Order: sequence, then structure tokens, then C-alpha cells
Amino acid sequence: MVNKQIIVAGNINSSSASLKLAQKAKDYFQLVKFTLSFTVVFSCVICYLLAPNVEVHNSDTVIKIIMLFVAGMLVTGSANAINQAVEKDTDAMMKRTGKRPVAAGRMSTDEAYTFAGIAGFAGVFMMYREFNSAAALLSAISLFLYAYVYTPLKKVNSIAVLVGALPGALPCLIGWVAATGLVSPTALFTVRDDVFSNGAGWVLFGIQFLWQFPHFWAIAWVAHNDYSKAGFKLLPADKGPTRFTAMQAVMYSVLMIPVGILPYIFHISGMVSLWIVLACNIGMVIQSLRLYKNMDVKSARRVMFSSYIYLPIVLLALLADKGVF
Repeated sequence: MVNKQIIVAGNINSSSASLKLAQKAKDYFQLVKFTLSFTVVFSCVICYLLAPNVEVHNSDTVIKIIMLFVAGMLVTGSANAINQAVEKDTDAMMKRTGKRPVAAGRMSTDEAYTFAGIAGFAGVFMMYREFNSAAALLSAISLFLYAYVYTPLKKVNSIAVLVGALPGALPCLIGWVAATGLVSPTALFTVRDDVFSNGAGWVLFGIQFLWQFPHFWAIAWVAHNDYSKAGFKLLPADKGPTRFTAMQAVMYSVLMIPVGILPYIFHISGMVSLWIVLACNIGMVIQSLRLYKNMDVKSARRVMFSSYIYLPIVLLALLADKGVF
């Protein structure tokens, strides 16, 4: 009888420990914003594969991709952890973020900062060790801008969106630089063959940089009430969703059209992807114009969901036209 009680008690304790472990794993999954981090690292990996010196069908490249993915997830996860530690009080005010581990009190800010420090250092070090110092430096800059400039600026001024677009687009440049080691911004303004590969990295940066504006303003439009409650100033107009905001989305969508031609000019990819990217850019313009016309949440959601599918289609089209698939 005593043995049976001991076994039952042991099973209960084991089950309780498993549940706690599962909850902790779920909390860290939310802390790093896994889906967002995965999207960011996806851009980084695709841009790495787009580099002319990378042979995709190579066992060494597969190992490099894994290393880049892990390093990218560590750096991005670190930035997101700091973001949640800093914004725990405002996260708690909003319906869509109130269940995050730090905001809900399941994880202390010290634990979040400790994880962020370890993950950030490990990610940057991996970038340096496995790739090059330029990729490591850009990774560190991206982490700093997102966690310590963009995050606090969200409550100060809507320029935060512009600032946040920099670390948001840097993964594309990081992937290219990890492959080529080339980073000089002056290369974008020359047409010499020896710097073409350098400028191409900035072209990829530009595509993702411009994409973020209609993407993020659509999100801010849909979540305006939550953001206002938390004191975030993320729309370009102080009065909230206005025609000025919609016009900004249209303007940046239009700017994406000429930038979308540059991958062809810089020999990143071919003619097929040029037409696919052009079609995607025109689609974004149409959705943004619909938002300007209708001025409603439904149209903002259409812009938001269009932007979600835009990036993977464009990047995969560029990669496929390189002759990878």
C-alpha cells in the first residue's frame, strides 16, 4: 500500500514537473516572439543564399545556413526579450500582448534580461566566428537599435517607425554580408563591376526597408485602440488613422516599384523574378489605394495580410530565379 502511494505521488510530481517545463518552454517561445523572429531570420538566410559566391547545392552551405539561422534567432530573440522586459507594463494594458510571460508575471524582468544578454552575446559571437566581423557588427547594431532606440521611442514620436525599419531591414544586409563580407554603403552609387556585389546587399536592404512602412502602418491602424491605450505613437498622424496615414502607405508602396527593379539591374536575379516582384509591388499599391479610398479597418487588414505574403514571395522568387530550384 505504501509503495503504491509512493508511486502515485511520484507520478503526480513527474507530471507536475513536465507541465512546468512545458509552460516554461512556451514562455520562452513567446519571449523571443518565435514567429516574428523566424520571419526575420528567413530574410537573412535567403539573402545569404542570393550572394553570387554561395553554392546552394553544397553540404558546407547547409551547415552555414544552420549556423546563420541559429545565430540570427539568438540575436533577434535577444532583442525581442529586451523589448518585452522594457514594455512589460504597456504589454499588460493591451489585449493582444497581455499574456506575454513578462507582462503576465510568469517571468521576471531579470530572467528576461539575463536570457537576452546570453542569447545576444552568443548570437553576435557566432556571426563573428562562423562568418565575419562585418556581419557580427551589423547584428550588434541591429540588436541595439531595436532594443534600446526603437523600443523606448515608440512612446515619444512616430519617427520610431522609421528608426525601427532600420533593424527591421538589416537582416537582409547581414545575410549578404555574411556571405560576401562586403558592406560599404558607397557601393550603391557606383556601377563598377568590382563593387556590384556590395551594392546588391543594400538593394535587398532597401526592399525590406520600404516594405515595412505599409506593413507596420496597417498593423498600427488595426490595433490603434490598443496602441493608444498603451501610449504608443506609431501612426504618422497624431489624430490616429487618417487619410494622411493612408497616403503615406500609398507613397511607400509606390516607392517599392522602382526599388523592386534594382535586383535585376544589380544582377541579383533574372527577368522572371523582375516581373513577379513588379506584380507584387503593384498589388501592394492597389491595396494601399483601397485603404486610402475606404478608410476602414477591413482595408487596413487587407494591406496587412498582403504584406505578410509579399516578402516570402518576393525573396523566394529572387532565389528561384538565381537557379536554385
